[in-house]
Amino acid sequence: MKTIALFLAATTLVATPALARDQWTAAQANAWHAKQPWQVGANYTPATAINQLEMFQAETWDPKRIDLELGWAEAMGMNVMRVNLHHLLWETDAAGLKRRMDEFMTIASKHKIKTLWIFFDSCWDPNPVAGPQHPPIPGVHNSGSVQSPGEARLKDVSQYGKLEAYVKDLVTTFAKDERVIGWDVWNEPNNGGGGSYKPTKDKNKYVATLLPRMFAAARSADPIQPLTSGVWIGENWDDQSKLDAVEKIQIAESDVLSFHDYNWPETFEKRARQMLSYGRPVWCTEYMARGNGSTFDGSLPIAKKLNIAMYNWGFVDGKMQTRLPWDSWKKPYTFDEPTIWFHDILYFDGKPYRQAEVDLIKRMSAAPKGVVPVAK
Repeated sequence: MKTIALFLAATTLVATPALARDQWTAAQANAWHAKQPWQVGANYTPATAINQLEMFQAETWDPKRIDLELGWAEAMGMNVMRVNLHHLLWETDAAGLKRRMDEFMTIASKHKIKTLWIFFDSCWDPNPVAGPQHPPIPGVHNSGSVQSPGEARLKDVSQYGKLEAYVKDLVTTFAKDERVIGWDVWNEPNNGGGGSYKPTKDKNKYVATLLPRMFAAARSADPIQPLTSGVWIGENWDDQSKLDAVEKIQIAESDVLSFHDYNWPETFEKRARQMLSYGRPVWCTEYMARGNGSTFDGSLPIAKKLNIAMYNWGFVDGKMQTRLPWDSWKKPYTFDEPTIWFHDILYFDGKPYRQAEVDLIKRMSAAPKGVVPVAK
């Protein structure tokens, strides 16, 4: 593998390739996807980190824990992980971030896992701050997650060039790296925020301006990997007249289409087929909320049959506390655990929450593409 040492020393933006690639055609995207194994994995933050800042900052970087947890993932047949980044990580220590991204992928590759990197995220706290992160709020789901770029940066057009530089630098560094399965440009860009946070006024207007620029910045680095950004709300994703301005950009710019679904299997299949109607490969980059009707048992067999990549929310129960449901923001679970875990697969020590789920993932992953194995 080509060394990235020269890239890691640089903190400034490298030159734009003379012939940056265009968006892949549907035929190109399908040809690339046909060469990939069926993807099954999780949205990943180690149990020892409350968010992506704590995961990747030098003071709290925990490669031993990551190695342990990705070993558990390999044992259950997972072959991909979706991992959040943050512009503040790059602005405060670009060389260190790239070094730790490389180290993460070295660990993941040892466990036969590829990485889907996320640049921006519209969910949760709109006022991110680098440095030490606050401890988890007792009994509250995802109490430390932060948005990127956050409200102030999103509304400040003078900062957009720096955000483009962040995207372009990271993609350029790893543009030819086979350990990267793809680049998720923006997670749920038209999400108001969630939790008890006040939504950013006119957020969609700013995002609709910025999102195409971020796709262009990534594409200018000429990556061998696909770009995507997933739709997550609405009932008619195959009807362009029903999409908002941000969703139209997501559909129009993505090499590989992606979506989120936390519903019963009937809704999952309906949404999956709507996305497949565009003729491009489809990834489900978030699913599995037991209390909301979204389960491994319900969604995985459908996805395997349709060759849709699957990334469930959560892996090991830890500081993000996503075993707790969304409603914990209104009524924290400080005295009683929820009746069932909402997200996550394993306890902190690696013990499965439900062994049957781990067995199902292992069976699905081991079976040939398109084949839904029968339970023994």
